[in-house]
Amino acid sequence: MLPIELVEQCKANNRKAQLQLYKKYCDGMFCVAMRFLKNADDAEDVLQESFIKAFQRIEQYKGEVTFGAWLKRIVVNGSIDFLKAKKQKLVELDEGYMHITEDGNWEVEDNIDLEKVKSAIQTLPENYRFVVQLFLVEGFDHSEISQILGISETASRTRLLRGKGHLKELLKDLNYGTGS
Repeated sequence: MLPIELVEQCKANNRKAQLQLYKKYCDGMFCVAMRFLKNADDAEDVLQESFIKAFQRIEQYKGEVTFGAWLKRIVVNGSIDFLKAKKQKLVELDEGYMHITEDGNWEVEDNIDLEKVKSAIQTLPENYRFVVQLFLVEGFDHSEISQILGISETASRTRLLRGKGHLKELLKDLNYGTGS
């Protein structure tokens, strides 16, 4: 059965359709939550809460994006909310006054593998890490990131640019043996 048909059945509160949608998307959404939370128990909690929220709000799903993309946004928001609740609130930076120049170059040296990049992303300051992860790993644009994090698009661009700078320095340190 197609996801859109399952969604329509879920709107009619069909429990079997809900279970089918859950089974179809739970593994992928668990991976999304794990990329943020790094803890299987926390990711499982966020995943369950996200599905509950999705089924409670399924009437809001209008089909403008795929159901998977709609659900992914709920999981990402749930993961970030979980991290915010677990740690201190993010400190808002006054970044609105800056003019941002886009730099689309994300190339790193050949001997740096994907795992080193992922590890380096996790060491970024939280406000930069979220934007870099949402942009690079999850594929969201600045408009979507600004909505998810509740910041301006300018702040999203600034944080991405600064996060990229931090990331390049971390990777350079790793590459030349001056890092940890």
